[in-house]
Amino acid sequence: MELLENMNQRVRKFSIVDVKLAQGAAMFLVLIIAKLIPQIMNISIWWFAALLVLCAIKPFYMFWIKR
Repeated sequence: MELLENMNQRVRKFSIVDVKLAQGAAMFLVLIIAKLIPQIMNISIWWFAALLVLCAIKPFYMFWIKR
C-alpha cells in the first residue's frame, strides 16, 4: 500500500495540463499498438463501447454523483 500512497502523492502534484498530456500520451500509445497489431481493429465495435462504459463509470460517479 505504500507504493500506491506514494503514487497518489505524486499525482496530486499534477495540474490539469499534466493530466491531459498524460491522457494524450496514452491515446497515442494505443494508436501505435493499433498500427502494429491491425487485427485489433477487427474486433466488434461493441467491445470498444463496453470498455468505454466500464472505464467511464468511476469518473462519472466521482464527478456527478459523489458530493
